[in-house]
Amino acid sequence: MSTITTSDGTTLFYKDWGPKDAQPIMFHHGWPLSSDDWDNQMLFFLSHGYRVIAHDRRGHGRSDQTDAGNDMDTYAADVAVITRALDLHDAIHIGHSTGGGEVTRYAARAERGRVAKAVLIAAIPPVMVKSDANPDGVPLEVFDGFRSALAANRAQFYRDVPSGPFYGFNREGANVSQGLIDNWWRQGMAGGAKAHYDCIAVFSETDFTEDLKALNVPVLILHGEDDQVVPIGNSAYKAIKLVSDGTLKTYPGLSHGLFATHPDVVNPDLLAFIRA
Repeated sequence: MSTITTSDGTTLFYKDWGPKDAQPIMFHHGWPLSSDDWDNQMLFFLSHGYRVIAHDRRGHGRSDQTDAGNDMDTYAADVAVITRALDLHDAIHIGHSTGGGEVTRYAARAERGRVAKAVLIAAIPPVMVKSDANPDGVPLEVFDGFRSALAANRAQFYRDVPSGPFYGFNREGANVSQGLIDNWWRQGMAGGAKAHYDCIAVFSETDFTEDLKALNVPVLILHGEDDQVVPIGNSAYKAIKLVSDGTLKTYPGLSHGLFATHPDVVNPDLLAFIRA
């Protein structure tokens, strides 16, 4: 396996496919998944001549099951370690959900020339949790419920999420894919319970407002209008107002996991933005 070790001794797994002189596209997965969540997109963009990279965030997938460093600043610093080690320049960074927050934090701080464009898919920025400053956010009790369910029976919780709201399979008439559900569970159970538990606070409470304002590259924001996990009104509709060079595209009826359920719809939009 291809791995990189960070300064604190954490080993990170990554994939790096395609011509090393081609423009790189780096993919950032959501909680509690792994780089495998991007299989379709990596094969799609590889077939179009791009170099494609994806890593397992610390505590997730095949990376070390860390009990420390499970915070957004460290996640972004880990990305910087990988991009320097692979010498990535003018890269397109695509992030889903928590990975969209990781892209935002990393790109806002990246060395000049490292990032060409950013894509946020069903992403958590600006901030998810409800507060006095974010009165229409998701109540803290929802995330406390995530923590309780994870601690009580992580294996069952990781069945319930993809079977229900993540892919919109709880909607009447949904085209349910047992393969997607099983693959979600497989990826989730490969990671570490402590890191996944810590990451609930990371994806719910991290404020990306200043990061969004600091982005100086074109940003594409894609979001399903029926996202039950990261509600569009508290995320994409707010994020687009904070970036200086942003494009928002929404998808009626699509869920949080829209790039997995509808790659035939999402992939061409990604390709058009990258080529523009």
